[in-house]
Amino acid sequence: MLEVNGLVVRYGKFLALGGVSLNVSKGEIVGLIGPNGAGKSSLVRAIGGLLEPAAGDIRFKGEPLVSVLPHKRIDLGLSIVPEGRGLFAQMSVEENLQMGGYSLKNAAGMRDRMERCFDLFPILGERRRQFAGTLSGGQQQMLAVSIGLMSQPDFCILDEPSLGLAPIVINAIGETLKTMRNAGLTVLLVEQNARLTCDVADRIYVMQSGAIRYEDSPERLFQNKDVVESFLSV
Repeated sequence: MLEVNGLVVRYGKFLALGGVSLNVSKGEIVGLIGPNGAGKSSLVRAIGGLLEPAAGDIRFKGEPLVSVLPHKRIDLGLSIVPEGRGLFAQMSVEENLQMGGYSLKNAAGMRDRMERCFDLFPILGERRRQFAGTLSGGQQQMLAVSIGLMSQPDFCILDEPSLGLAPIVINAIGETLKTMRNAGLTVLLVEQNARLTCDVADRIYVMQSGAIRYEDSPERLFQNKDVVESFLSV
């Protein structure tokens, strides 16, 4: 579904991505792990259309993506749950979900998608009238994921969904990812949390200093001493 080939991103003279290539097939959960400053968020922003690559190619469902406007990428079935959640703190849970579903064509479709999100995260249904800014960190992350699902995407990129969350909530996020895959959604999980990524991903890319260093299954990565010592030990 997603092909990234030789992607180069620069901030002035600083090289953020130095020819990154990866792919995600339909129905997969693919992990992208690496330390702060590895270039993960730059890659996500380029896929979302918020950064213009200096070179390289991005294709979604076989079609070039680089010239497609960011909001039009949503119409193609691509959704991004950003790092930091990006919620409207002074709006209710329900209103935030409506913002996520702005591209839906009718009220019945909006209600249906919203109820599916409440089925996935019942606590949000209980707090549908509550301001997003007053939710716990875990509940805010559930809401951010739900907003990403409101547009009925085929492909969802989650950028650091476990950041700042308690272990029990991270486990719940992991179960949600498995549920999303079982529902037919394709996922690119961008994370620093190697344990979560290894638990849910079919394949993992390891990124460092703007380049992909390794790509393999979680099982084989754990057999690679260099990868374990450098990226997975913590």
